[in-house]
Amino acid sequence: MIIYPLLLTAYLFTISLVFTILAIKEKDLIKAVIYSAVQSVAYAIAFGVLLAPDILLVYLAVGLGIYPVIILYAISRTRRFEKHG
Repeated sequence: MIIYPLLLTAYLFTISLVFTILAIKEKDLIKAVIYSAVQSVAYAIAFGVLLAPDILLVYLAVGLGIYPVIILYAISRTRRFEKHG
């Protein structure tokens, strides 16, 4: 049946939305990068359910590989916590 993949996709997109909001609200930048990586995993699994393996592979490579490494390097060159204000 087609309803189960659609429900799983809706659930994964909801999870990714929650982790996106958590990443935006987080003051600790390391935790924000981790939330963003979890959001990328949820999107990648959703694209796998939607039978888009090319997008899945790119999302995993960029969302879990390149992006966090670059952002963590930038955080290491600045401050870890965002200023309140």
